[in-house]
Amino acid sequence: MRNESNVNSYARQFPAIFESGEGSKITDVAGNKYLDFFCGAGALNYGHNNPRLKQALLSFLEKDAVVHCLDMNSAVKDRFLERFESIILQPRDLNYKVQFTGPTGTNAVEAAVKLARLATRRRKVISFTHSFHGMTATSLALSGSREEKHKVNPAQDVIFFPYDGFFGEGVDTMEYLEKMILTRGTGVELPAAIILETIQAEGGVNVASNKWLQDLRRFTRENEIVLIADDIQVGCGRAGYFFSFERAGIVPDIVLLSKSISGYGLPLSLLLMKPELDVWKPGEHNGTFRSNNMALCTATEALEFWKDNSQEKTTAQNAAIVKRQLEQLAEASEHVVAVRGTGMIWGLEFTSGAIARKISSNLFGKGMIIETCGNNEQVIKLLPALTIPEAELRTGLSMLAEEVLALDNSVIMEHNSLVA
Repeated sequence: MRNESNVNSYARQFPAIFESGEGSKITDVAGNKYLDFFCGAGALNYGHNNPRLKQALLSFLEKDAVVHCLDMNSAVKDRFLERFESIILQPRDLNYKVQFTGPTGTNAVEAAVKLARLATRRRKVISFTHSFHGMTATSLALSGSREEKHKVNPAQDVIFFPYDGFFGEGVDTMEYLEKMILTRGTGVELPAAIILETIQAEGGVNVASNKWLQDLRRFTRENEIVLIADDIQVGCGRAGYFFSFERAGIVPDIVLLSKSISGYGLPLSLLLMKPELDVWKPGEHNGTFRSNNMALCTATEALEFWKDNSQEKTTAQNAAIVKRQLEQLAEASEHVVAVRGTGMIWGLEFTSGAIARKISSNLFGKGMIIETCGNNEQVIKLLPALTIPEAELRTGLSMLAEEVLALDNSVIMEHNSLVA
């Protein structure tokens, strides 16, 4: 729009005026339909206007429930906390207290770092290469995949270490991290916290191994370092389990949730902390929109997807389909470098960002929304809804494969014409 700031980005990448959405499809004002493999950057794990969540929200509004009351007690907040405890925490034997930090994921990151420093009385925080934690000051300073931070943002006592696999196979980056922190003379002091994404989404869909995560958890526990798991994009079932770290059998000290915790695209962020870390004084960290009651309404209903393991089974079945199709595509295309992912987050890495961007753009023109990620935008990131019907999932994968193979053919034809 004429009077909107230049900072707008997704409207440039997907130039349409969207009007309605249902399940895994959205429609623009011209009536064009798009298959959505983007899902609000992971904020719509249950699709657009999920009927269960929509009905819960409509019922909530129809009875004139309290929509906003800061962090005062409300019936909807009490019910969410009770259901979150009984459906999510207790079955996983997790003992966490819940803090409502503010409307977005970066608010949770800021609160977590502040809390870790307060609890340990230490300043340094370790983050990893190719990480992304948000766009406010501290979150940006923690984000290795955002080089522009160095131009506008101070270092803020952040130290970067190589993520799992950064140096390729055969190099244990945990061994390097341990030696640098525990050896005198390295210039690296004992940090307050280590923050990580178990799957780096924006960084290119980099998946940390279970062993690496287990070694990291052991090291932080032995040295009284707060381990913060940023589950903002890959939590709430995206990685196959409700929490992305479950596959490794670890328990972080702090867990951050946002994006799909409301399930409906409504802003909500949570900080889960071990009880001994709850050293806040009342009001020491606050904000006007800490517990959005409309978001809590849909979040409570979304928890019903996790009352049993049926959603996990469905995700595992769909993940197997995606993995098989992408690996076959990688074998057939000379432009695909790697396939990475788990659950319902997958990355298809290409030889260049230009190729990945072209594929994303071409697919949008044919009725599919899928974005790029990675430091050079060289990775196509697949984020279909967890609830996507298998037929629509296969349709999207076929569209992607056709576009990739068509690009291969066009490059071959161009090369042959030049040779001739």
